[in-house]
Amino acid sequence: EVAAIRGGRRPPRPLASSAALTRRSPLRRVPRVHEPRPIAPGLFVIGPDGPRLLAARCSACGQPHFPAEAVCPYCAAPEVRAAPAGPEGRLKLFTAVLTRPPGYRGDVPYGFGVVELADGLEVITRLTEARLDRLRPGLRVRLVIEPLFTDEDGRPVLSYAFRPEEEA
Repeated sequence: EVAAIRGGRRPPRPLASSAALTRRSPLRRVPRVHEPRPIAPGLFVIGPDGPRLLAARCSACGQPHFPAEAVCPYCAAPEVRAAPAGPEGRLKLFTAVLTRPPGYRGDVPYGFGVVELADGLEVITRLTEARLDRLRPGLRVRLVIEPLFTDEDGRPVLSYAFRPEEEA
């Protein structure tokens, strides 16, 4: 020990022994809670009055479009303004997807269809209902934001879908 104290300094002592580090802690481990994230930025918001799609309307031709783009997809005019859309609409067309498409990480089967919103915007969307006997043209639907899958980091990934409001 004399050789280790050269110059009047002692070697640093370990904060804990290896035995202490390997002993089980009396404290219970709390699982880490992961904050959900949207599947892509700029698709939807959840405000005090519920979810809305982040759509846009062209100032030149008046057409609404989703997702919002800086240039109108109908007339190529650069004058577009934000026009949040939803949450209510009517189902126009629908089908059920029974096998998982490439890149899709959600559950199957799932409904898929076209929903017409009050402002005339038609949205191609996932539906929460996959049973065709529960869907019909004109069915009232409501926008919902829900977990679609869990990413590699354990975070829920949120997406939008439309849920039937009434029985078919």
